[in-house]
Amino acid sequence: MKLLVLEDDTFICEQIQTYFELNNHTVETYYDGLTLLENAILEDFDIFLFDINTPRKNGIETLKEIRKEDIDTPAIFLTALGEIEFVKQGYDAGCNDYVRKPFNLEEVELRIMKLLHQSGSKVKIDNEYSFDTSKMELYWNDKSIELSILQQNLLYILVKNIGSIVPTNTIIDYVWNDKDVCNNTLRTQIKKLRLKLKNNFIINVRNSGYKIEKP
Repeated sequence: MKLLVLEDDTFICEQIQTYFELNNHTVETYYDGLTLLENAILEDFDIFLFDINTPRKNGIETLKEIRKEDIDTPAIFLTALGEIEFVKQGYDAGCNDYVRKPFNLEEVELRIMKLLHQSGSKVKIDNEYSFDTSKMELYWNDKSIELSILQQNLLYILVKNIGSIVPTNTIIDYVWNDKDVCNNTLRTQIKKLRLKLKNNFIINVRNSGYKIEKP
């Protein structure tokens, strides 16, 4: 899972990042809304965690801009602004949940899992395979196939962009989170994943990346 965090309190930012990275998730943080909009590749994320009272562009205005782009990634506001007027503004802007500070990170994680379960579904890959984007599980004729976390993330980024070529550097950035990983490492992991498949639905597009065709 990849989280996009907008929070101007560095201590809270570090708490969120540490908690979720220890649970094998990826976290990208921004301290103001304008910088986030100018730099984050919004389509790459599974969940948005936004504070409201942030500099340059607040969380509500930031989310409004994102929703104008037809990006429906689930969003949760984490904020000290508990007045009902802010709650209404948050939902009007397109948030899916609203959590008041101080918050418990385990509770936030549970809320995220609930949202992803609600929004996720099985994506058909071909006549035999499907991938559940909320459970991160691959199925062959409704039988679950055991995958490592790395393999789950590899399939997720490909399935999320099914029908389109996903550039090699985008896959590496998503799966390994900016670690120093070369193309050979990706090829090796793709090969290991293919060994678990009866049908090779992962297509290598020469000098570009990988893709899964739409069924």
